[in-house]
Amino acid sequence: MQQTMSNGSLSLPTSVNGAKPPFTRPTANFPPSVWGDRFLSYVPTNAETDSHIQQAKLLKEDVRKSLVSPIDHTNFSFKLNFIDSVQRLGVSYHFEYEIDSVLCQIYDISTKDNNIIAHSDHLYHTALLFRLLRQHGYRISSSIFCKFQDQTGKFKESLANDIEGMLSLFEAAGLRCHGEDMLEEAHKFSFEQLMKFITTQLNCSHGVRVQHSLKQSLRRGLPRLEATYYMSFYEEDPSHDEKLLAFAKLDFNMLQELHLKEVSSITKWWTKDLNVSTNLPFTRDRIVECCFWILGVYFEPQYSRWITTKVIALASTIDDLYDAYGTIDELELFTSAIERWDICCLVALPKYMQLCYRTILDVYEEIEQEMRKQGKVYFMKYAKKEFEQQREHVVSSIYCYMKQHKVSRECAIEELQKLVENAWKDINDACLAPTQVPMTFLMRALNFARVIDVLYKDEDNYTNAGGIMKVHIESLLVKKMSL
Repeated sequence: MQQTMSNGSLSLPTSVNGAKPPFTRPTANFPPSVWGDRFLSYVPTNAETDSHIQQAKLLKEDVRKSLVSPIDHTNFSFKLNFIDSVQRLGVSYHFEYEIDSVLCQIYDISTKDNNIIAHSDHLYHTALLFRLLRQHGYRISSSIFCKFQDQTGKFKESLANDIEGMLSLFEAAGLRCHGEDMLEEAHKFSFEQLMKFITTQLNCSHGVRVQHSLKQSLRRGLPRLEATYYMSFYEEDPSHDEKLLAFAKLDFNMLQELHLKEVSSITKWWTKDLNVSTNLPFTRDRIVECCFWILGVYFEPQYSRWITTKVIALASTIDDLYDAYGTIDELELFTSAIERWDICCLVALPKYMQLCYRTILDVYEEIEQEMRKQGKVYFMKYAKKEFEQQREHVVSSIYCYMKQHKVSRECAIEELQKLVENAWKDINDACLAPTQVPMTFLMRALNFARVIDVLYKDEDNYTNAGGIMKVHIESLLVKKMSL
């Protein structure tokens, strides 16, 4: 019952005998997994038969020959388009050396002091050349686009009718860095013109592709996921290379088989070994989504995603433990146990936390054993150190910004979006030569940022996994490319 104080205000609620009211544990009621047992068992298909492997090997060599053929003024534009298609079809990981070599030649031919020597007045090819070189770390000047501006410094309105050029310019502007006003104007102009285009020409040959590009920036998209979209666009292009397309489809299906094996194995660990839905019912059951997450960071066959997927799944579980279920007293115990990093701490934890804690120790022991095999066991001290940071209960960044700056939700979203745009400019700049770390490492950081863009750009597609997230996973792990 409630008791009234002398000043007329209400005291804290108490029971009749003065005892504290019973504690009600918070619950987030997360949506259940949309996959059920879909990926629990793996049944091999005929995607990786001996004939397919041999066919892919022959097609790969044909593609390689097309890449390394000599460059001259007659095939310069062809080379640019071919490299772009190889990358967008998701098979560039087979030809990293060849692509680097060809782009180095193109750079030597078409630039001087990082300025592109005008070889074409065609906006499409100029923007494509700029983007390909920037994507590979060349610090190319954006001044090449001056010739497409009028005397007032605005892009010529006549360019608006060149939809391929507008799309190429829009994609090039996605690699802009801080202080590049030219590319800011290019992004604004091309975006406006492409938006006008799809309002009237959505059903034309370019309409669907333009709409997709506006929805998902090429620079911020996941390469393998974007390949599934580009394959259909490329196939409809009358000038497409039949051998390249056939190789891309075969490679996609064969690589998908490897990914499905991994997803099945990890799903068994999550569902059978840990029995998360029963033992940890408070957490988001998103193991398939975690597999998608790590596939976005590195999908190539030479990498193992087993350990990283486990780590991201545990991070998600701990996030829910702190934010949606645990009490302050329980979380203090759990945090102390993490800081001590000792199996002896297990007995002091509530039963539901014991499985979580034991699994963390087991996974990191598994990582340590793997690192020991590679002579890299010293890496583990850095990973363990991260768990020592005590985490308080968090609320959304939008809410924090609204409260701190006393602004509306709309204003907070707008300002946070500016921070995101600035962060992408930081990323773009960090990927330009000379880099402080190898580009292979930077690409993983870039891909991680891409995953965040895909998962959280419009809403929390990780938590609410039944919409576009389900479509994305089906594209990568369910649907095969027709041969």
